Amino acid sequence: MQVRVLPGALCAGDREIKNKSVTMDYHLIIYFLAGVLQDFLLTLNWRFIAKEKAVYAAVLSFAVTVVTMLVLYNILTQLDRQRSLTAIIVYALGIGLGTILGIKTKISSKN
Repeated sequence: MQVRVLPGALCAGDREIKNKSVTMDYHLIIYFLAGVLQDFLLTLNWRFIAKEKAVYAAVLSFAVTVVTMLVLYNILTQLDRQRSLTAIIVYALGIGLGTILGIKTKISSKN
């Protein structure tokens, strides 16, 4: 029996690879956004500390710690060696953007 595979046809293995790629892209976007959020909050935290606004700084410090630990836990437990390195780089790129956004955000100087 001869089986012909049409050009462009997907076999089961191809669909599995494509699904893993989409899942990985989804995770990379999440890591990037988590990095942006983490450093945005961290930068605001430092700015509130400089203005001696203790309550705002404490709330942001808590939020930054939660985001950081969740991402670190996920990278260490859910990803293999190759995907972890990519995720860390994407996460770091998000952190860079978060710093820029945190610096550019206006904070009211009213007490």
